[in-house]
Amino acid sequence: VQLQASGGGLVQAGGFLRLSCAASRRTLSLYDMAWFRQAPGKERECVGVIGWSGGSAYLADSVKDRFTISRDSAKNTVYLQMNSLKPEDTAVYYCAARQAPIGTPLQKQVWKYDIWGQGTLVTVSS
Repeated sequence: VQLQASGGGLVQAGGFLRLSCAASRRTLSLYDMAWFRQAPGKERECVGVIGWSGGSAYLADSVKDRFTISRDSAKNTVYLQMNSLKPEDTAVYYCAARQAPIGTPLQKQVWKYDIWGQGTLVTVSS
């Protein structure tokens, strides 16, 4: 599986962006999908995770009132809708995937994911 992230850019505070992560594999069934971000000088952190069925999702406290994670299985694509962006959201955003046996909880640790996209830069100006 290869992942291609897109949708980043420069936006003013209060604006919005939608990130997309397209997978090369014909199907992403049984793959949990996640978005991570890494700001300069900081560790990579989990922003959101969505389960392979789309029925469960997690968003970090810092974004849960502003971001939405979703997936379109027909298009093998995962989205991160980011509203009310803040300068502190500035980072390189990465999508990631992991095979998830049925019944396993969503994972937020970087090391749990073995498939990564190339990253897309989001810059929020004040």
